[in-house]
Amino acid sequence: MLIPIHKEMTREALADKVSPRALEVIIAANIKQDSLRGQVGHDEFHFDNNALDESNQYIREQRGFVLASLLSPGVLSAWIAFGRLTHTAQDFYSHTNYVALWLDQFNGAPPAPPEIDPVQKSIVESPGLYSGKLYFPLDYLYFVPLLGKALLPFLPTDSHGKMNLDSPKQGTMFEYARAAAIKRTQVEFETLEKILTPAMFTKFVDL
Repeated sequence: MLIPIHKEMTREALADKVSPRALEVIIAANIKQDSLRGQVGHDEFHFDNNALDESNQYIREQRGFVLASLLSPGVLSAWIAFGRLTHTAQDFYSHTNYVALWLDQFNGAPPAPPEIDPVQKSIVESPGLYSGKLYFPLDYLYFVPLLGKALLPFLPTDSHGKMNLDSPKQGTMFEYARAAAIKRTQVEFETLEKILTPAMFTKFVDL
C-alpha cells in the first residue's frame, strides 16, 4: 500500500497498545520498507512475485528478532523489527488475491469491510492464493504519473499493476484490504503478547 496508508493503518491498529515513542519507531521502520533499497530485490518484504513462502518466513524471522532483541538491555531494535514485520503483513492483503478469494465466498453479497477475516485458514493455505508479478518494463512504467492508466489494459491479469489494492483508486476491494491489514497488525501484536514473557511484553509496549 502507499506510504501514507501504511502510516494510517499502523497508527489505527496500535495507537492504544504501545507508547507514542514506540509507535513512531514502528511506523518509521514500517514505511522504510518502501524505500528504493527495500523495493529492489526484496520480494519477501512485500509479498511480490509469488514470494508467499519467503514473505511468511520473513515475518517469522522478524518476530524472532523482536524476541531476541528484548533479551538485551535495549528495546529500539525490537520496535524496528516489529515495524518491518507489520509492513509485510499489511502488504499481504494489497498484493495478493486474498481479498478476492474471501469475497468469492459470499456470492456477490459480502459483509462490510470491517467483517473480513484476515487469517482465514482455508484461504491462507489455498492453492489458488497468489500474488502479483512485476512484469518488466510495463509494471515499472505503470508507476509513472499519467502513463500508468494508459498502460493498464496491456498488463497481464496477474501483474502487480492489475492486482494491487494499494490505494482507494483500485476500487471497492481496497477497503477490504485496508480493514484486513489493520486486523492483521493487531493479530501480530497479540501474537507477541502470547510468545513474550510478561516482563518482555511490558518492556515492548513501553506504557
